[in-house]
Amino acid sequence: MQFLLFILLYPILWFISILPFRILYLLSDGIYILVYTILGYRKKTVRANIALALPHLSIKERIVIEKKFYSHLCDMFLEMIKTMSLTQKQIDERFKFSNLDVYLDLEKKGKSIALVCAHYASYEWVLSMNNYITFKGYGIYKKIANDYFDKLVRDIRSKFKAYLITTKETKSTIEENAKNGVLAVYGFASDQTPRLSKNLNWHHFMGIETPIHVGAESLAKRYNLNVIFLRTKKLKRGYYEASFEVMTEDINSIEDYKLSEAFMAKVEQQIYDQPEYYLWTHKRWKHKKKN
Repeated sequence: MQFLLFILLYPILWFISILPFRILYLLSDGIYILVYTILGYRKKTVRANIALALPHLSIKERIVIEKKFYSHLCDMFLEMIKTMSLTQKQIDERFKFSNLDVYLDLEKKGKSIALVCAHYASYEWVLSMNNYITFKGYGIYKKIANDYFDKLVRDIRSKFKAYLITTKETKSTIEENAKNGVLAVYGFASDQTPRLSKNLNWHHFMGIETPIHVGAESLAKRYNLNVIFLRTKKLKRGYYEASFEVMTEDINSIEDYKLSEAFMAKVEQQIYDQPEYYLWTHKRWKHKKKN
């Protein structure tokens, strides 16, 4: 059944991937009408999240953000598919790194790196940084249930010299590389909700006390990794710019959970700057402390 679904959908995905960007975004506009207006995909979750996180805005202002978010979500989904046929020149034109030297200087320290970022703007195209770095680059992701689509996503995301590992493979991969002296950068998108059973720290994120991921910090401390934050901005439709901010070169001097909290503060600032580009469909605040 998994294979049948894959062979039925793959030709459609391939056809979408070869569309010119101008046509791709016209298609995105049509999908937006379907997803937002007709199906209302996760609209209750999105609306509740925006209301929780941005209570100072009026209902009218929040609806504007909601609509812009769904338009961006459709764009990002099609941009991921477009990556199947995207050339190096095209992605270099559309996803730029404004201060790559900051990251490259950190590589010169001779320690592996934990790169932390949010589900914000284009987190799919971030993997293109592997074309410019010397360390072995790993992207950490959650495995898809359909094995064929999982392989397709791995192939798409691995196109730009990135190695994909699942969340369950992360610790063993870092440990193996550390034993073998392999210098690497590990990409953690750590802004979403951890399982409550594995929660180690509560933090006020967007003014709401909620569990936060501390896995990147814990692994960085265990294996003495330097930590860098990647901030992405959407400049206009289909164009992004990313910048790097070193968070620490001495992870074990930082009090437990403080680096994770500092990361969430950076994510907060991104959201306040341009809230429409955050991934609001995730139930980020499903666990809240009861008064």
